[in-house]
Amino acid sequence: MIKSEALRAGILSLMFLLVLLGIWHVATLPKEQAASANDEYAKLMGKGAVKTTGFPTPAQLGETALKHISDPFYDKGPNDKGIGIQLGFSLARVGLGFALAALVAIPLGFVIGMSPLIYRALDPFIQVLKPISPLAWMPLALYTIKDSSISGIFVIFICSVWPMLINTAFGVAAVRREWLNVAKTLEVNAVRKAFQVILPAAAPTIMTGMRISMGIAWLVIVAAEMLVGGTGIGYFVWNEWNNLSLTNVIFAILTIGLVGMLLDLVFGRLQNLVTYVE
Repeated sequence: MIKSEALRAGILSLMFLLVLLGIWHVATLPKEQAASANDEYAKLMGKGAVKTTGFPTPAQLGETALKHISDPFYDKGPNDKGIGIQLGFSLARVGLGFALAALVAIPLGFVIGMSPLIYRALDPFIQVLKPISPLAWMPLALYTIKDSSISGIFVIFICSVWPMLINTAFGVAAVRREWLNVAKTLEVNAVRKAFQVILPAAAPTIMTGMRISMGIAWLVIVAAEMLVGGTGIGYFVWNEWNNLSLTNVIFAILTIGLVGMLLDLVFGRLQNLVTYVE
């Protein structure tokens, strides 16, 4: 039954894709316009001039994608690197910033979740800092750190902390009281209780926070790289726009979406592995 539903969903998705490609193809077909007095070419040809929409066709995008995929790791200088290299820089920044955020958010979330007093003391700070746009931190990071790459990592860190922190605290606080009472009755020490009782029970909620944080981190690093330049998929988008290469821009946008989807699938699979089904 589940496989049948998945098959039908896959077929429906493929149909939607074909419809979108068909609409795109029709919308970007060259159109003939009437010859004007200033159109010397049209006069010489004795007929209307062919005018394109300027937007790349699906075939042009396919050619561009094939070119990038066939040699993704070329390096011809600071402003001309393959899509694989650009993605590598972006993923490295995201991975480092995300790991630093996890090292801070998960232990602190444990402390907050286990202590209502500390939760009430830190909650005002969390509520003030959480809504701040990560990109709003960029000018301060550039001024203090004075390095665009490290500033990008800092932005990833600051935007990844809050979902993990809040979900960890919520997951720890929501552990069933009877489980904690059993651990207390058995005189389980604090470290063993944290790793063998609280962590397994809170793991699905913690993983949800990490999944949300990764999605935000990937979204933010692209925007941050467009601001600070240098390397990365965000810089690639901005550089190709400056070169007026709309086909490369669209290819990069689709690549960003596919990588984001793959990252979400990985964390979704990890979330399923730690989720206990009664």
